[in-house]
Amino acid sequence: MKNRVLSLLGIARRAGRLSLGHDAVQESVEKGEAKLVLLARDISPRTAEKVQDTAKRQGVPLIGMADTMDEIGMALGKRIGVLSVNDQGFAKRLTELAEEAADKREGLK
Repeated sequence: MKNRVLSLLGIARRAGRLSLGHDAVQESVEKGEAKLVLLARDISPRTAEKVQDTAKRQGVPLIGMADTMDEIGMALGKRIGVLSVNDQGFAKRLTELAEEAADKREGLK
């Protein structure tokens, strides 16, 4: 798999460190378990707004991914648009990888 973010998400899922889907993410954010929230590129604006509001209110970082729900689904085995990372180590590395990918995309423009 070329995408290192999706690869690491697959590892985090197998380790049980992800919450998948809107309701599970909302719950993990509100309980203080979420360290990072990720949104698929093609998530509905309404869902994105709800999740962004909750994450902001709880002080949880949020990243919009370059990947679609289908691409995330291929990596995780479940088509989802919202997920939270409930482990600080995974969250830190995913943030670094997302920033690297964004820098590469900016370099292509």
